[in-house]
Amino acid sequence: MTVRVQRDDFDPGAELDALLAGRKDIGGVVSFVGLVRDFSDARNVGALTLEHYPGMTEKALAAIEAEALSRFDIQASLIVHRHGRMEPGERIVLVITASAHRGEAFRASEFLIDWLKTRAPFWKSEDTPDGPQWVEARAVDDAATERWS
Repeated sequence: MTVRVQRDDFDPGAELDALLAGRKDIGGVVSFVGLVRDFSDARNVGALTLEHYPGMTEKALAAIEAEALSRFDIQASLIVHRHGRMEPGERIVLVITASAHRGEAFRASEFLIDWLKTRAPFWKSEDTPDGPQWVEARAVDDAATERWS
């Protein structure tokens, strides 16, 4: 079980290979890669900047991962979340879950993405034609997280 917060990009294939190296107890793997879009709501986005507090963010992500491990029968997991300035098309987040059976891996992955979206302590600013705009929490994301209560 691994959590990393980093400025640099990541290679999903290399991360998957490293997570599964030597494992024979895994029958299903689910991976999710979140990307920067060139739009948000009704505005164009030229870049996204994610800010965080080192140490606090890693601790929060580890707690989110621990919650997934307590709820789902998964043998391995990985969360890689970037910070800093990213342009449309760049990768933001990688979540990989691995289990003996695919169902647990799918459920754990969806849970992690929902909780990361609403509970990970990142502050987001979008570069728009009207200047930088802070991103507010969205009710749809909160609703997705609430279904896990």
